[in-house]
Amino acid sequence: MISGYLARNGLEGRIIATIVLILAAGVAVPVSNLVLDPSHPLHVPTYIVALLGKYLTYALLALALDLVWGFCGILSLGHGAFFALGGYAMGMYLMRQIGTRGVYGNPVMPDFMVFLNWKELPWYWHGFDQFWFAMVMVALVPGMLAFVFGWFAFRSRVTGVYLSIITQAMTYALMLAFFRNDMGFGGNNGLTDFKDILGFDVQADTTRAALFAASAVALAIGVIITARITGSHFGKLMIASRDAESRTRFLGYRPEMVKLFAFTVSAVMAGVAGALYVPQVGIINPGEFAPANSIEVVVWTAVGGRGTIIGPIIGALLVNGGKSWFTGVLPEFWLFALGGLFVFVTLFLPKGIVGTLQDHIGRRREKRQAEKAEEAEAASAAEPTPVGAE
Repeated sequence: MISGYLARNGLEGRIIATIVLILAAGVAVPVSNLVLDPSHPLHVPTYIVALLGKYLTYALLALALDLVWGFCGILSLGHGAFFALGGYAMGMYLMRQIGTRGVYGNPVMPDFMVFLNWKELPWYWHGFDQFWFAMVMVALVPGMLAFVFGWFAFRSRVTGVYLSIITQAMTYALMLAFFRNDMGFGGNNGLTDFKDILGFDVQADTTRAALFAASAVALAIGVIITARITGSHFGKLMIASRDAESRTRFLGYRPEMVKLFAFTVSAVMAGVAGALYVPQVGIINPGEFAPANSIEVVVWTAVGGRGTIIGPIIGALLVNGGKSWFTGVLPEFWLFALGGLFVFVTLFLPKGIVGTLQDHIGRRREKRQAEKAEEAEAASAAEPTPVGAE
């Protein structure tokens, strides 16, 4: 039923298969965790559910980057900032839910504010005791930052490495700002010690399973949105702006507006990913703004294959799965392994895993079509000429 609906909406078979697989995992993993006995071989422990949920949020973040890098040619080295802002918006809501259960028992102000002798709750914390308000901020804050940043950058026709450096400077500046105690976001320690989300214990198995399912649904929606945008007339304009911006402008279009829309949508997707990430890992701090985190997202996207939609998801899952395994076996060599992987992909798989596979399949299909054409031509030439035909 789901696949039929998606097919009627013009999505490709591989995209439909990806969406169905994500949604199936969003059901199967929680059921395995909650229903099956811990001794059952197919039982998924709660810590694995939380780990996989974190991977899904990373996949959504990589997909967000792919929308602008793969289809618009904008290599953003600051998408970690949008991810972290969405995470802080969720963290502020979770902190407001602690209430009198904090160390200092203050019903309104978080513990770190009481410790720093704040007299009242800052104005920008008001409203975060309501879930709906926090969710609006999860999308609005990253989206507004991306819109304002993109408005000035794209109208000034900043492109290439210069744009990448500016995006990296943006996330670095935010990291330094959030490290300050007087910003009112917990300083170096960030926001943690969460208790409830929507009235449910954030540490409970059922809550962990629900957060995993929510992450899977969000990723599936992200795939649908990305596929619909890139498969539309607007998507063709994105690719035209990437490959021939001057010619696109000469034809009467405004590439800066195309990039601005894609950049803003991408930032909102990254913010949603950050909001789902925070309750599953239990903390958000300024370290999430670190430029190295944004560079890692670029690696995930490049490994999977930028401009393929499916590739960044695969890249995020593979690289982070490998990171969890490698840091447990040889933790001191993980960064070398990550750097080596990026160099290998750049030299030998420039289109990533999925992009390389698509090229290989395309060449084989073209070869078979050429062989069939030759066979048909040979068969036509071998047919006897009818008597009396000129």
